[in-house]
Amino acid sequence: MNWVALRSRSLLNANSLFSGFETGSIAVGEDIEIAYVMGGSGPPVLLLHGYPQTKALWAQVAPKLAERFTVVAADLRGYGNSSKPQNADDSSTYSFRAMANDQVALMQHLGFSSFHAIGHDRGGRTVHRMALDHPAAVKTLTVMDIIPTSDVFAHTDKLLAMTYWHWFFLAQPSPFPETLINADPDLFFETCLLGWGKSTLEDFDADQLAEYRASWHDPAMMHGSCSDYRAGATIDSDHDQADSNVNVSCPTLVMYGADGVMADMFDIPALWQAKCQTIQSVGVPGGHFFVDQRPQQTADSLLAFLDDQPA
Repeated sequence: MNWVALRSRSLLNANSLFSGFETGSIAVGEDIEIAYVMGGSGPPVLLLHGYPQTKALWAQVAPKLAERFTVVAADLRGYGNSSKPQNADDSSTYSFRAMANDQVALMQHLGFSSFHAIGHDRGGRTVHRMALDHPAAVKTLTVMDIIPTSDVFAHTDKLLAMTYWHWFFLAQPSPFPETLINADPDLFFETCLLGWGKSTLEDFDADQLAEYRASWHDPAMMHGSCSDYRAGATIDSDHDQADSNVNVSCPTLVMYGADGVMADMFDIPALWQAKCQTIQSVGVPGGHFFVDQRPQQTADSLLAFLDDQPA
């Protein structure tokens, strides 16, 4: 099945994944639209996915949160159904600052000037940057199974480079990684899910996996996600260096896969303690993709943290 057919099928599938949620796309800047779903009522919560996934990551978590919160799950630029700029020369196009600005604008368009920001993987890095650049907008911060971006590069050794090899491969100049990925997208992206993710395909809901697969067969997503990692190794590092002495001021929840490679290699809460004024932390059974593996436990941990915050 070609990518166009996969995408057509996945658009129908995405609507069914979030039954009862509003589905939409909002222009947040010149030539940038962000796709989202929204449901529930109560204080607003923004959910952002990571690599190589889409907002479908939250399909089993969002309905549980929506019982007490207004939940928005969005695709990052370069992923899913959001815009995928094809400017390969300007790293700022896919910086975490640009991605954070997209999502703040989305929430403002939806009527939310401040909200709880939750992100897994690249989404976690986006909400971390958001909390630094837009502190008035971020009521609480939740980062999932990541260490701060600056620490990834500062602590790179043989083990990390061998395990998180994709950081260095995807950051190579265009079109080298895109060309190799396009030769067999399923082989490449499934290797990511099953390798450093410490997962099996059976850990992923079939409908959610179909949505991820449809996205990663899109050549524009291949370019966008590579550009995301190129920015991570260049302009994002510059932004992190400029803010090296600035800590996140809002309450922060650090979640991680208790059986994952990040937890094996690092004291994840300690690294975030150095970047945030106040943190709570919780390890969830599973690896990097614990949201897929343990959606109920993920939702329970999020609700325990969010319910403990002032209205």
